[in-house]
Amino acid sequence: MTTGSEPTPRLRVRRLRRLMFRVAAVLIGLLPFVVAEGVFTLLDWGQPDYTADPFIGFRNVRPLFVPSDDGARYEIPESRQAFFCPDSFAREKGPDEFRIFCLGGSTVQGRPFAIETSFTTWLELSLQAAEPTRTWDVVNCGGVSYASYRLVPILEEVLRHEPDLVILYTGHNEFLEDRTYSHIKRMPEVVAAPSSLLARTRTYTLLREGFMRLRSQQQHTPDGFPVLRTETDAMLDYRDGLDDYHRDDKWRRDTIDHFGYNLRRMVHLADEADMPIVLVNPVSKLRDCPPFKTQHRDGLTPEELQRWEALIDQATERRKTDLRGSATLLCQALEIDGQHAGLHYLLASHYDMLDKTDQARKHYLLAKETDICPLRILEPMHEALIEIVRETGTPMVDARGSFEKLSRGHIPDGRYLVDHVHPSIEGHKLIAEWLIEDLARQGVIKPVDGWKEVREQSYRDHFESLNDLYFLKGTQQLESLRYWTKGEANGVPGKTPATREHEGDGF
Repeated sequence: MTTGSEPTPRLRVRRLRRLMFRVAAVLIGLLPFVVAEGVFTLLDWGQPDYTADPFIGFRNVRPLFVPSDDGARYEIPESRQAFFCPDSFAREKGPDEFRIFCLGGSTVQGRPFAIETSFTTWLELSLQAAEPTRTWDVVNCGGVSYASYRLVPILEEVLRHEPDLVILYTGHNEFLEDRTYSHIKRMPEVVAAPSSLLARTRTYTLLREGFMRLRSQQQHTPDGFPVLRTETDAMLDYRDGLDDYHRDDKWRRDTIDHFGYNLRRMVHLADEADMPIVLVNPVSKLRDCPPFKTQHRDGLTPEELQRWEALIDQATERRKTDLRGSATLLCQALEIDGQHAGLHYLLASHYDMLDKTDQARKHYLLAKETDICPLRILEPMHEALIEIVRETGTPMVDARGSFEKLSRGHIPDGRYLVDHVHPSIEGHKLIAEWLIEDLARQGVIKPVDGWKEVREQSYRDHFESLNDLYFLKGTQQLESLRYWTKGEANGVPGKTPATREHEGDGF
C-alpha cells in the first residue's frame, strides 16, 4: 500500500515516458541544425567574417608605406609622420632576412622619445646579437593615439609585405576619439549568453551573412554608424578636451567590446595569412598616477555630498597625526560614493604608506577603472586579451605581469614608467628582453653562445650614438604629454567634437 504523496510505479513510468518524449522532440527539432552544422564544417563554410568592422568606419584609408623615390624600399611618407616616426624596409626581401612588424600606439613608437629607444630597436639589436648569421629587420608601426580599430588596416597592409612575425601592443588609446555606438543594440543578459554560443556556429554565421547582404541592399549605412576621419582626432588634442569626458556606461561597455572584437579580428587575419603573431599585455602606471578626471556617482543627494565632503575634510586633517584613522574616514566616504576615482586613489595612497599593499593595489586599480577619462587600458580589456590568447593559443608576452613583479607590492610606479603608460628607456629594454625570451621558447631563434655580451656592447654603442638633442626633445615631449593629459593641449579654444565632425581631414 502506498501513501497519497508517493507516486505509484505505473505513474512513475508514465512521467518518465513523457520526459523522454519531450527530450526526443527537442533532439529531433535540433537534428537539422546539427546536420547542417556538420555539412558546413566539412565544406569549410561559415567561418566568422572579420572583413568589416560593425562598430565604425573610416572616411578614407591610406597606406602606411609607399615606395621610395628610387623604388628600392617601402617607407612611411611625410604625410603620415605627424603620427608615425620615419621607418622603412627593403622592397625585395633578402634570402636570410627575418622581417618583424610591430603595431601599436605611442608606446610602440617609444614616446616620449622615438623609435631609436623603443623596444623595437632594442629587439632588433638583440636579435642580431643572438643570431648574427641572419638579417633582422624590425619595422616600427607605432602611431600616436592609434587605437586597435586603426591598427586593423595597417595589419592588413603589412601582411602583404612578406612579414615573418607581427607583434601587437595595444589597449591604451581606445577612449581617445569621440564616437558613438548608437547603432549597437544590447540584448538582455538572459539572452546574451546563449546568443554568444550560437554566434560561434557556422549555421548562424551563414544566416547572418545572408541577412546582412539583404540589409545592405536596402540601407548602406546604419543610423548612428560613426565614420571617423582618416587620422586620429583625439578629444584631448583640443584645449579643454577633458571637458568632453563624462560618465557613460554604455559607451564604456561598447568600447570594451569593440577592443575585444578588434583583437580577435587581428588574430584571425594573421591566422588566415598563416602568419605568427605575438600579443603584448600592456602595463599601466598605478602608484603616483592620479586619475585624470573624477566625477561623483549619479544620484548623489545634496545631503550625501555634504556628508562626503565633511568626511574628506576630517580625513585630511587627521592624516597629519593618525594615518589609520584618516583611512577609516575615507572608507566611510567610500560607502557614500564608491565611484569617485579620486577617493579610491587617495585611499590607495593611505594604504600604501601603511604598507598594506594588497589594499593599496586594489584601490589603485579601482581609481584607474573609475577614471572618467580612461587613458590606461581597463581591466575588462586585459581579460578580453587573455581570453583570446587562451581560446586561440596565440603567444603572449605579459609586460604587465613582468613589470608588476619588479614593482613594490606589484604596483607599477615610476621605476620603469615615465608617465601613465609609457615605459622608460630601461623599461623598453626589458620589453625587448621578454620578447626575446618568448621567441626563444617558441623556437623562432636559437641564440649563439655569448650573445648577451655582444648585445650589451651593441646597446652601449647605439645609446652613445644618440646626441643631446634627442634626449632634450624627449624631455620636452614628456612635458607636453603631461599638459595633454590635463586637457591643456595647444588646440583651438572652443573647438568641440561636434564642430570637428564637419571639417575636412586636413591632409
